[in-house]
Amino acid sequence: MTVDTPDWVRDAVFYQIFPDRFAISPRVAKPGPLEPWDAPPTQHGFKGGDLLGIAERLDDLLDLGISALYLTPVVASASNHRYHAYDYLRVDPLLGGDDALRELLDAAHERGIRVILDGVLNHSGRGFWPFHHVIENGAASPYRHWFHLDEAVLAGERPLDPYPDRGPRRRWATPRGYRSWWDLPALPKLNTSDPVAREYLMGVAEHWLRFGADGWRLDVPQEIDDPSFWHEFRARCRAVRDDAYLVGEIWDEAPDWLRGDRFDALMNYPLGTAILGFAGRSILDHGLLRRHDLYRRMVQPLDGPAFAERLMHLMTNYDPDVVAVQLNLIGSHDTPRALSVLGGDRLALRLATLLQAVLPGAPCVYYGDEVGLEGRLDPDNRRSMPTDPALVDWSLRDFVRAAMAARRDHVALRRGDVDVVAAADGALAILRRSDDSLGLVAVNAGEAPATLDVALPDARILRPIALPDLPIGEIHPAGDGLAYGSSGDGTIERRVVLPPRGVLVLVDD
Repeated sequence: MTVDTPDWVRDAVFYQIFPDRFAISPRVAKPGPLEPWDAPPTQHGFKGGDLLGIAERLDDLLDLGISALYLTPVVASASNHRYHAYDYLRVDPLLGGDDALRELLDAAHERGIRVILDGVLNHSGRGFWPFHHVIENGAASPYRHWFHLDEAVLAGERPLDPYPDRGPRRRWATPRGYRSWWDLPALPKLNTSDPVAREYLMGVAEHWLRFGADGWRLDVPQEIDDPSFWHEFRARCRAVRDDAYLVGEIWDEAPDWLRGDRFDALMNYPLGTAILGFAGRSILDHGLLRRHDLYRRMVQPLDGPAFAERLMHLMTNYDPDVVAVQLNLIGSHDTPRALSVLGGDRLALRLATLLQAVLPGAPCVYYGDEVGLEGRLDPDNRRSMPTDPALVDWSLRDFVRAAMAARRDHVALRRGDVDVVAAADGALAILRRSDDSLGLVAVNAGEAPATLDVALPDARILRPIALPDLPIGEIHPAGDGLAYGSSGDGTIERRVVLPPRGVLVLVDD
């Protein structure tokens, strides 16, 4: 089966925004008091960030090197994260409504910035109007087959009880009369096998693509255990926009989902956690990791050879056209902040960010990571973007800007092949090639100096890229009696010497 992935994603740098926590615009009126912006976030509190706040800061994101946004859900919802939709065809008024999304999309596209939205099609919120109709009317509601209702409810023998979680210590009470996601009463599971409900959801996807969105990130797609749903979803989306980017939230490796008939890419947690395990090998916050169900097994300390093996497995486990558009992240709204996982070590975060920038796929920066925002488990990982300049790590931002600029300015760092050409102790070197362009990236995450002997394809001149606030290594002829460092088979031997926790990035274009 042919794998057709959007070409624009190969050059993209994404920025994930949790809209309630990024920026407030005075142009969006708020209906009442909000949680203080700088106070620690709570499970249910609203900070008041909105879409016009994002639009007003696009130039700052452009300066950072961002060329695409991934927004967590923006549709009307009674939760601050908006994964509890009550109207899929309306932008939440707290975010500024449809007009604010229109302004954001237009302003982003004027700057060459793409925008993908977050689609939650497995479940709705308890306030979703068809579900409310069922609550009021039970088995008499024409929407009853949009959900998975118990037989007793369908037979009219008893009503739904959608609020078993009300009252002390009942947050995890099991809903009565219907299926829900993870048995959470606030998240009734949608019946995607019902033709009318299914058509409604397909229409939602088409509507927002026609409105101007550039693609979809799909929430918990494995929960919809029906491949035909996602086959149809892809066909319908591509009929509206032939370059729409479709990326699924699947945490593990899942090649069957990326055969060209469902998604273009996945949220690449396997790569991101490997990067964290390598960059933070000796400083990982294991106490924090043990508290996260998935990170406790996914983030493991890796030396250079182990990271190299993991990296090449991930680079070859999918079609190259899929690898080229994977969404490469080292943190998200569902994980502890990368800086917190790395024990607060900003140098380790720089190493992780550099690897994220130069490997195949589209790097995705979680809002605030570039200025040193920390955060442990939800809701702490969803802190507000700092507004006080004194709380911003400007040197870290300068580094992220430089790393993404290197990717943008040198084709070999964003397109083409990747090979591990050396790995030892806490270091490795990768070679990237795109047509006639060449790039060499060597990273030492260890506490001791490292020496790597690498074989280059020819004797072309490679020049170093300046990266602020990182120890920089050197490259020399390999010696050992080889004339000019030539191995005799056409390749050129070189020796890379890296200081502790240092890097060397070389390009020829």
